[in-house]
Amino acid sequence: MTEITIIAAIASNGVIGRKGKLPWNIKEDLEHFKKLTMGHPCIFGETTYLSLPIKPLPGRENIVLSLDKNLKLPGAVVKHSFEEALQHCRGKNKVFICGGASIYKQALEFADKMELTMINRDYEGDAYFPEFDSNGWRLAKKEDRDICSFVTFARKLR
Repeated sequence: MTEITIIAAIASNGVIGRKGKLPWNIKEDLEHFKKLTMGHPCIFGETTYLSLPIKPLPGRENIVLSLDKNLKLPGAVVKHSFEEALQHCRGKNKVFICGGASIYKQALEFADKMELTMINRDYEGDAYFPEFDSNGWRLAKKEDRDICSFVTFARKLR
């Protein structure tokens, strides 16, 4: 069975984006993202994907969710629903859900893990990580750094 992992960087006030971009540039977070996702399929919403400085992300299958049935993105697979994207990844060891906010919200009910970079300060933004029931998750790992913590949550048995 494919392990579904949400991966996100979240400011202490819940912000994950501002005007379609990350409101921060934290090298450790980008390196952590690359280390975890390399070699695995990554699902993005269209806005998040288009905001990437390098498209497609090398070494990963880039799957983009879009309502535009005519959208073609060189080097990426375009799907039109979250379920369709998951179906495409069936048989893979892991798949990473890379945002944005509406994609994270859809993914919460399916996710087995969350790899969260918790940034130790507030940022202004217009996109927020969705609220989730913490009772359904257990803290599996936490690695504190100066500016952030890398936190892994695993879904409790359903």
